[in-house]
Amino acid sequence: MRSRHVNVCVNLDQVRTSAERIRATTGVPLIAVVKADAYGLGAVRVADALAAVADEFAYFSIHEAQEVGRPGLVLGLPEGDPAHYRELKLRPSITNRREAEKFAGMPAAINVDTGMQRFGCSADELDELRRRCDADEAYTHAFDLRCVERLQGICGGRVSKILAAASSLLGYPQAWLDAVRPGVALYRGAVRVSARLVAVRQTRGHIGYSGFECPWVGILLAGYGHNLRPAPLVINGRRQRLLEVGMNTSFVSVDPADRPGDEAVLLGDGLTEAELAQHFQTREHEILCRYTSMGVRSYEPAASEDVAAGLCPGGSDAKTPLKPTPVATDSPGTTKSTVASLPQT
Repeated sequence: MRSRHVNVCVNLDQVRTSAERIRATTGVPLIAVVKADAYGLGAVRVADALAAVADEFAYFSIHEAQEVGRPGLVLGLPEGDPAHYRELKLRPSITNRREAEKFAGMPAAINVDTGMQRFGCSADELDELRRRCDADEAYTHAFDLRCVERLQGICGGRVSKILAAASSLLGYPQAWLDAVRPGVALYRGAVRVSARLVAVRQTRGHIGYSGFECPWVGILLAGYGHNLRPAPLVINGRRQRLLEVGMNTSFVSVDPADRPGDEAVLLGDGLTEAELAQHFQTREHEILCRYTSMGVRSYEPAASEDVAAGLCPGGSDAKTPLKPTPVATDSPGTTKSTVASLPQT
């Protein structure tokens, strides 16, 4: 459930800048992953912003692709009528003989399992699937360079196009192969989530449901019913904390100088997806999906209705271009380019 008191501001310029940097650095086609509504940023708006940069798009399902209406690759199980895929200029992912026969005679990509053990065919199934569906493209869900090497060993000389690198492998030129398909790397730093303090008060003793203590607290009109959980936040440039989260309201620590109406920034203004992921012991992908679901989405550059509503205030981290920084080699014999300044998972 989204709270109308939480603003989720998406900086489309930052998304486009990230895509341009990845495209220019790798020098191979870019397949922009917009599954899960572009990690919660809004797949239609994101795809429109990337139309002049991305070579195509990747979806989890044909239903997502139908909403966006742009050609590309469907990464999930190939549901639906092959004619529908052809009409939308989509390539299904083939993982077994039944799917290969169903989508015979049309463009398709074979998903090869190199260690994920979720979807994907085994190495000894590749040739049979190719014969049955005439696919000349293969990809894998690679989580390290060993997956890339396995894919090359399985597919080398058997298909003309192989893909491996998603966001986590963008820093490794040997993983770029024939195209890259970034997801979180496009969206990192492009979202600012905020709410307003509705009250600030000095406390006396134990407060709240849990009886915690804090000398000064503020109250937000958002809670666990909106996916909010205790975590760091930023108020007037100072780090504070969500102390107790109820269903529709939350207590936060504040400074005595803070006032009702001041912004509490839940993501952005130096509070990154990576920091929150570490706090929750999860991945940045989950942070984006969770935080973008909390409130009302708006965009920068703003549409006319966003301007009228006063949404997407300035000052977001999303406006700050990411700067290249060299990254050291992870292990002996492993080449990691200085392009490792590309966003990583």
